[in-house]
Amino acid sequence: MNMSRSRWLALVLLLALSPGTAVAHDAAEATLDDPAVKADTAWVLGCSALVLMMTAPGLALFYGGLVRKKNVLSVLMQCAALTGLMSVLWVVCGYSFAFGSNVLGGFIGGFDYVLLGGVLPEWVDGEQVVPPPMEGGLPRMVHMVFQLMFFIITPALICGAFAERMKFSAMCVFSILWGLLVYCPLAHWVWSNDGWLSGANPDATFQLLDFAGGAVVHLSSGVAALVCCLVLGPRVGFGREAMPPHNLTYTAIGAALLWVGWFGFNAGSALGVNALAVNAFVTTHLAGATGLLGWMAIEWIKEGRPTVLGACTGAVAGLACITPACGSVTPLSGLLIGLLAGIACFLMCTTVKNRLGYDDSLDVFGVHGTSGVLGLLLAGVLSSPAVTGDPAFNGLIHGGTSQMVAQLVGLLATTALAVVGTLVLLLAIRATIGLRVDPDGEREGLDLDQHGEEGYIFL
Repeated sequence: MNMSRSRWLALVLLLALSPGTAVAHDAAEATLDDPAVKADTAWVLGCSALVLMMTAPGLALFYGGLVRKKNVLSVLMQCAALTGLMSVLWVVCGYSFAFGSNVLGGFIGGFDYVLLGGVLPEWVDGEQVVPPPMEGGLPRMVHMVFQLMFFIITPALICGAFAERMKFSAMCVFSILWGLLVYCPLAHWVWSNDGWLSGANPDATFQLLDFAGGAVVHLSSGVAALVCCLVLGPRVGFGREAMPPHNLTYTAIGAALLWVGWFGFNAGSALGVNALAVNAFVTTHLAGATGLLGWMAIEWIKEGRPTVLGACTGAVAGLACITPACGSVTPLSGLLIGLLAGIACFLMCTTVKNRLGYDDSLDVFGVHGTSGVLGLLLAGVLSSPAVTGDPAFNGLIHGGTSQMVAQLVGLLATTALAVVGTLVLLLAIRATIGLRVDPDGEREGLDLDQHGEEGYIFL
């Protein structure tokens, strides 16, 4: 009996002390020695690895299987090169431009974290000074590396639009400049503490709901992809020659890796082990599931049979569409969002694309651009205070008309910057080093023309 009473007393004390533990975790003096900070750090580092997996090997295989076999290595090389290029650029200045204090009237971040100043541990007066925690009690270095993975995958997504025809050198220059002049300002607007569209900025007139990158990643890359298609023009033989995917097995494996990695992408954006991460995780999975089913169903009805390519593309559409909303809508709303994404993206990638006649090689605009628009708008409609914990972020169904205005403003601002920035960069590169490989090199394939290698050697 005495032992039983002791256990009950211990339980009561534990419950009584729990709020104090939470306060200590959120306090400014929290350090990596705190168990809660350790848990959040471990979670976000693991999610960082999952997001990196989305680019290589996930996106590399997904895109690699969709191109013709003479171009498979060029796609793998683009993903590999961007992993290296964007990582170095982020450390040198990208993180600072995205999350530093306002400069140029808030258009972009300043030089606070150039070369990881204020991010790395320092040795001062004989003792180590640990950088202050970021959101959710994270060390700033953890936040930096998590956001780095988004910086890698966003320009990699655009590569699918100009696959099989852009010069490798032009791709490198374009991606570097686009990352600095388009991505970094967008990330600053939407995710920094003083961004003019940031939900973390109480002084922002428009607080955009973009939990994990509907505007910053998917809409920006999708719009940029469309501009690339129009400026570069179609591939040689487009509309006259068959250009089927050469290896749908690669694409299916890549889609599966993307789906798994998306849990790091979305749930990791909660920046901690908390209820918001759980909601984002579950909502993300359900949206991917109904995105797959939506595409499969409409394809089955219209074409008479479902395809592996359709199922994979539908899943990606659902996952992309839920990205801005996974931190503000319920899992049941996620089911609806994914279903609408699968159907809308199917129509965009088939009916609309065919009627307009542009050559978006791997349907970047049709999937990511469409999903970005739809996801941002549906976040403004379906956002629930039961998830956000804040009635200021109510969707239209909960009477939040002002939130829908913020979503529209964010959508238009993202589109404008992506269009103007992408167009200016492409025209400048075309006037200097050129954008496209020559027609003979394109017919030969970018693997041999740009890299002197072949993906397949048949003896």
